[in-house]
Amino acid sequence: MMDDRHGDRPVAVLFDVDETLVSTGGAGARAWRSAFAELWEVEADITKYTTAGMTDPEVGRITFEHVLGRPPDDRDMARLLAGYLRCLPEEVAASPGYRVLPGVESLLPRLVAEGVLLGITSGGLEAGAHAKLARAGLNRFFSFGGYGSDSNERIELTRRAIERADQIHGHPVDPQDTLVVGDTPLDIRAAHGAGAVAVGVATGRYSVEELRAGGADHVLRTLEDPLPGI
Repeated sequence: MMDDRHGDRPVAVLFDVDETLVSTGGAGARAWRSAFAELWEVEADITKYTTAGMTDPEVGRITFEHVLGRPPDDRDMARLLAGYLRCLPEEVAASPGYRVLPGVESLLPRLVAEGVLLGITSGGLEAGAHAKLARAGLNRFFSFGGYGSDSNERIELTRRAIERADQIHGHPVDPQDTLVVGDTPLDIRAAHGAGAVAVGVATGRYSVEELRAGGADHVLRTLEDPLPGI
């Protein structure tokens, strides 16, 4: 239940990026593939080894172990993540399948105009998340966030995002006054683990029924549907 000081209106809304705000048309997977090819001359398809909702460091580490047959050391990870971030903006810019998902372009400016603080909660590296949003000019709506570069744990990085909302407002924000919007059961679990309200949106690989079964407090078909309290 959202705090009575604000009626039923959330103080902050945190959005996942991939398949919630935008679909990059596979640009991320291609950037990982390019990084592995340039650095180690191996073919690496992250979709064979990882699942939606994992953090970028997890994706890199797990894929590295499968394609190179050993765990990456610290220098390997530093080189791999830098290579991925070097390739990602070009892949996003060139991706023919890139698109902003339904409702996003009208929803974000309306929320900002109504005084709702907007943030990102993403398993992506901070720079990677913003690279994916840049093509559509969406970065201007988000003043803070929690990222895979903050923690490998989705719950913890979501908590970090809420703590940053505290800093912006200059006082603690009740997590129950925060909506966390995402397209996977991992987003729902992270929202609940951080004490926030979980909103599933069925614009990724999970259906309305699957997100509801995953425990979402609210489920939307797309972001054209109204957010709770807004």
